[in-house]
Amino acid sequence: MEVLYRDERAASAASSVAGRLAADGVPARLAAGDPTVWGREGSGAPELTGRDAEAGTGGVPPFRASRELLPELGELAERARAAGLTNVVLAATGGAALAAEAICDSADVPLTVLDTSDPGQVRRALAEPLESTVVVVAGSAVETDCCLRIYEELFARAGIEAAQRIVAVADPDSPLERRALERGYHLLPSSGRALSAAALAPSALAGADVARLLDDAEEVLPLLSRDSGNPGLALGAVLGGAALGGRDKLLLEDQLSAIAGLPDWIEALVAESTGKRGRGILPIVGADPHRAHDELVVAIESDIGDVRVDGPLGAQFLVWEYAAAVAALLLEVDPADRPDVAEPADNAAALLALPELPAGAPALVDGPVEVYGSVTAKDLPGVFIELLHAIPADGHLAVTAYLDRLAAFDAPVPDGADFEQMTDAWMMADPATLRALLALRTDRPVTFGWGPRSWHATGQYHKGGPQNGVFLQITGAVTEDVAVPGRPYTLGRLQLAQALGDLEALETRGRPAVRLHLTDRAAGVAHLLAAAQEV
Repeated sequence: MEVLYRDERAASAASSVAGRLAADGVPARLAAGDPTVWGREGSGAPELTGRDAEAGTGGVPPFRASRELLPELGELAERARAAGLTNVVLAATGGAALAAEAICDSADVPLTVLDTSDPGQVRRALAEPLESTVVVVAGSAVETDCCLRIYEELFARAGIEAAQRIVAVADPDSPLERRALERGYHLLPSSGRALSAAALAPSALAGADVARLLDDAEEVLPLLSRDSGNPGLALGAVLGGAALGGRDKLLLEDQLSAIAGLPDWIEALVAESTGKRGRGILPIVGADPHRAHDELVVAIESDIGDVRVDGPLGAQFLVWEYAAAVAALLLEVDPADRPDVAEPADNAAALLALPELPAGAPALVDGPVEVYGSVTAKDLPGVFIELLHAIPADGHLAVTAYLDRLAAFDAPVPDGADFEQMTDAWMMADPATLRALLALRTDRPVTFGWGPRSWHATGQYHKGGPQNGVFLQITGAVTEDVAVPGRPYTLGRLQLAQALGDLEALETRGRPAVRLHLTDRAAGVAHLLAAAQEV
């Protein structure tokens, strides 16, 4: 594992803080999981519990507990293969879901991740053969609970014993643990982050070599207690040192890497670790550098950026977790604290209790797009111009789509189209293309996320980080909804409530936000992209 500085300013910023951290004994204390680094014990600071403590102390997570699970995971995978269970579904949110995606994408094994409340995306997963399906459920998010309930009912209707098809990864005495014990589901303990059972269990079932991941992490572990030759310290020092010097926009580059999907996981890790108390590092995925004064480009296994990070996936996970803790320490925030994450979910729960969701009246309607918010523009291109002009000199635009992130692949393609033509057709049906179009029209960063997936990724930064963001939210009409067994709402109603709850959390903090509602999803996306090209 190696971290190389390719930019003199970055190297200088890192050097000045790394020496101070080493003099204070921070590397060894982080590696040992010392909670006093964060002032939690003996300082009067409240102890972290539940969601806030899920990553351990904010240093090296307790991934070694996962090694003890390897025989059990191996047996699970063998039984699944013997039973022909080749369709692996993970119902989970946050870092565990993103880590599992990176593991399986890098290993080129299939995994369906349901970290969504979108009816179309869930129906897409449900269309896979139930007789070959095994479901891993992790965490307590409402969308996770909904997916569990839906699969439980489907297994029951099909005469399939759910206890043979559902694996639960749960905290002690959590609702999920109690449900798993009552119903006889295979139960695994929850601990750590990327290398926890929540990520490793679905990956093992899908066919990834999870033992190799742990071996790679184990190899780099001794380096993390060192004052020199410590890749975690080197990476964390450059992230935090650069941010203290004003370079707090972290562009993540992985185009040349054989590791797939790692930037999405890093985005969640860095945003939730550092984005609080009006501070933070904004990670940006999939963007081209503008070489702005506040950008730091970190590349995975390539020389494109200011910093190069090389190493296998298991080691990358561990080093980035350590580095995020170092960066948070330099910014004087606690990486395991999540003070603002729960608010959108609480808002959504309150909205769901109302007879009707208070969507409000649109400020304007442009074709299949309704515009909600304080805008003076008369059409959609004008709305985009207003949003771009509203970005502060040190700020960014964040686009969040509460839609089906796989729907673009349903776009029609010409007969006999080659791969490039198919890709073009998919891009022009993909809401994520809006990020690239708007980024061409500003020198400030534009980020894109899928809701509610983004709650557990950049949500903490967007609510608790610097007051310099402008927000664009996209929602869509639901034509085929999905009922949630045992709940008085459908997935479509839940999805809209989550979007409105997220919007409310932004607005109460005085963060400018506009919602675009697509009355026809496919036509609405096409209209959005066409309007963006007129700006």
